[in-house]
Order: sequence, then C-alpha cells, then structure tokens
Amino acid sequence: MPPLDSLFLQDFLAAIFLFFITRYFVRSLVRKRKRKLPPGPKGWPVVGALPLLGSMPHVTLAQLAKKYGPVMYLKMGTCNMVVASTPDAARAFLKTLDLNFSNRPPNAGATHLAYNSQDMVFADYGPRWKLLRKLSNLHMLGGKALEDWSQIRALELGHMVRVMYESSQKREAVVVPEMLTYAMANMIGQVILGRRVFETKGSESNEFKDMVVELMTSAGIFNIGDFIPSIAWMDLQGIEGKMMKLHKRWDALLTKMMEEHAETAHNRKGKPDFLDILMDNTGNPDGEELSLVNVKALLLNLFTAGTDTSSSIIEWALAEMMKNPEVLKKAHEEMDEVVGRNRMLEESDIPKLTYLRAICKETFRKHPSTPLNLPRVSIQACEVNGYYIPKDTRLSVNIWAIGRDPDVWENPMDFNPERFLSGKNAKIEPRGNDFELIPFGAGRRICAGARMGIVLVEYILGTLVHSFDWMVPPETGELNMDEAFGLALQKAVPLSALLRRRLEPSAYVS
Repeated sequence: MPPLDSLFLQDFLAAIFLFFITRYFVRSLVRKRKRKLPPGPKGWPVVGALPLLGSMPHVTLAQLAKKYGPVMYLKMGTCNMVVASTPDAARAFLKTLDLNFSNRPPNAGATHLAYNSQDMVFADYGPRWKLLRKLSNLHMLGGKALEDWSQIRALELGHMVRVMYESSQKREAVVVPEMLTYAMANMIGQVILGRRVFETKGSESNEFKDMVVELMTSAGIFNIGDFIPSIAWMDLQGIEGKMMKLHKRWDALLTKMMEEHAETAHNRKGKPDFLDILMDNTGNPDGEELSLVNVKALLLNLFTAGTDTSSSIIEWALAEMMKNPEVLKKAHEEMDEVVGRNRMLEESDIPKLTYLRAICKETFRKHPSTPLNLPRVSIQACEVNGYYIPKDTRLSVNIWAIGRDPDVWENPMDFNPERFLSGKNAKIEPRGNDFELIPFGAGRRICAGARMGIVLVEYILGTLVHSFDWMVPPETGELNMDEAFGLALQKAVPLSALLRRRLEPSAYVS
C-alpha cells in the first residue's frame, strides 16, 4: 500500500491537470463563441470559394447572400473575405468601421497595372494618398475645379453632338461607347495636358477605348494568385502576363503624353494645367514628395476611371430609355418645357430637370458602374453584427446587389425613374451618404471622381437625350441588355443607335 502523502500527491497532480484542461476547453469555447465568423459557403479544399464565383461574381455573391445573409464570409484560397450586401451592412463597414477598412489588399492589378500601388486608387491610406487626393480635388475633381473647366465640357460635348448630327443626317448608326470615350478623353486631356488627346475620331481613339476596357476588365477578375500567393508565379489564368503587356502599352502612351507636354511648357506660362501642378510637387522639399511614377499612375487613374465609369452609365441609361420609350418621352417633354428646341442644353439647366436627374439615379441604382466596390482590407480584427472579422480580411460591398434588393427597392428589376420623384426615395443622392445608393462607394475611400462623375453623367446624358430621338437599328432586333463583368460594368454588346434630330438645325452648329 503506497504511503498517504504519495496518494495525495497523485490526486493533487490529477486535479491540477484537470483544472488546466478544463480551463483550456472553456476558454476555447468562449473564444469560439466570441469569434464566431459570419455564415457563408464552405467551398473547396485549398481554393475555398473561388470556383463558386463563376464569370459574374456580383450576381453569384448576390444569390449566395440570399441564403447566408447580409454579412457573408468566404474562405478564398488562403485569404479571408467578407461581403456586405445590404445598406445596413455597407454602413457598418464603410462608415462605422471606415478607418479600419481604409487600405486596399495587395493584388495583381495594383502591382502590374497601377505601378505597384503608386496611384490614388490602390495606394495605402497615408500621406502620399492624401496628397494625390488633395491635388486632384483642388485642381480637377472638386466643386470649384469643375466650375473652372465647365467651358471645356461644353466645347467637347458640342464636337460630339455635331458628329452625331452628321451621322443622323446620313441615317448612319452610331456606336455610343466609342463616341463617349472619344469626347471624355478629350475633356480630361484638356484639363490635364492643356490639349485634346484625339483630334479626330478614328483608329487611335478606338485603340484607346479598347485599352481602357481591357484594363477595367482584367483588373476586375478574381485572380487565383491574389488569393493563393504561393502559386501566383504560375499565373494559372494568364491574367498577370496580359496585365504586364497592357501596362507597357499604357506606360508608352503616358510617357509620350508627358514628353510632348514638357516640350510645350513655354506656351503655358501663367496658365498651368493639372500636369504642371503635379510636376511642381515632384521636387517638394517642404512636404510629401511625388515621384514621376506617382504622376504616371495618377494620370492612368484619371484617364481610365474618368472615361469608362461615366461612359458606361450613360450607355446603360440610353439603352434603358430605348427599351422604355415612355421614359424617353417624359424626358423629352420636360426638356422641351425647360430648354426648348432652339438651343443646346446647358449645365445651368440641369437643376431644373428633375426627371432627367431621376433617370440618372435610377441608372446608378440598376447599373452601378462598379458592381463590387474596389476591395478593402481590415487593418485589425473587429466585430460586425455580432460576427468576428479577422485582421487582414478582404471586404467587398456588393453595390449591384443593394441596388436590386426587393427589401430596399419596390420592383427592383423595373427601370422606373419615378421612384426618385416622391416619397422616401426623393431625398436619396448617389454621393456616399445614402447607403441604398452608393455607386461610387462611401467613406474616406469613396471614388475621388464621384462629383465629376455625377456632373458628366447628368450633363452629357441630358444633352444627348435633348438633342436626338434614340432608336434601335432595324437590323439589331431586340436590344441586348446582358452585362460583361469587370471593375466597371460594361454592356456585353456595345450600344448602337439610329438618331433623329429634335432641335432646330442652327442649334447643332452654334
């Protein structure tokens, strides 16, 4: 029989062992209870939910959200991702936790297209980003800056309308996105470079349009290498190779623009354009300094996002009106009453055109230019709706799903501008404060060009609707309204239209 103190020692050690084991499991249970991840699909081993997304991720994620809820978690390769699909969920991330989600995750698009995140779109939130944003707002994208280049918008829009008028006289169909890209690139070129980018519409401007679309499409693809970094070198989808080739084309174009701009500096003494102002900040010893790479990267942002997102919204709006002639008729009636038919529409007319502005809002709702907001990433762990969100979790806000949510919008598949004319929706604006309608995102990383985008869409769309009747060419048959996914939501089939003049002939040449 073992001595009493030996038995006591055995019992004591066993008790200690049980105590620590019990405490470990209790803490684990508490930790798991406290760190409950949002619901979501299980996905596959290694690749996670990546194969579930398909070719239209915004649609798939909207369907999954109906099953798993407004805050949904997906394991994407080795990365965590959370998706917000309702206004309240978007508000929680983009307003309440805005600062925690103020950075972008690393990705191939930022590396290979945006000069390794040296631009304004993908740069980390910090001094360099703030300087790029400040300069852009002060001299191009802010309210005062937009007023300063209003004459440029009118001039370039006049050029485009006259080209369209000539096509209408010849009964030739116009390819709408080509016309819009040509006009917008020249508007932006005049502000940035002090000159038009394209003197005539032709192969050069069409190539530019193709480059813009390719960039926005490739940057929007869910790249396997972004979510499983250890195999990124394999480039399984061939995306990164294409990005590198496209980057060389863009870099050559931007280098040429900057060299030609430097050669004409003597012509702009006392009248600096935006590129002059940027170059003045490349050797600033008293504060944050920009590099030439930062300048190129910012120009890339402005020329691509500035042309593609606005032009896609205008194209969708025109297509919806061609499919819904009663909407086009009401817009014409309002414009005839406010503007008449003896002159072109002017920007100062826009505040009086409430139905036109409702059409723009309805297009922002149903066809947001960015269906999934640009991804953000959590700086530290946080909690949303009682769910644990780990550090370094990628965030996507499904703006497309919010705009088509039947719990938010009555008959969301209908194109009905009247929904914005009265009732609770009348005060909703697409400027980032009303989370039912956030086509430009929200919070501190809201699209820097949101104000410019709204101005361009309202003015250009209003002018095109006021100036012409819009008809589907007989050979087209039923209008194709399919989407093509990318960073910007394109029409799968570019819109072609037959035009018929509505104004006095003298209005088109003034």
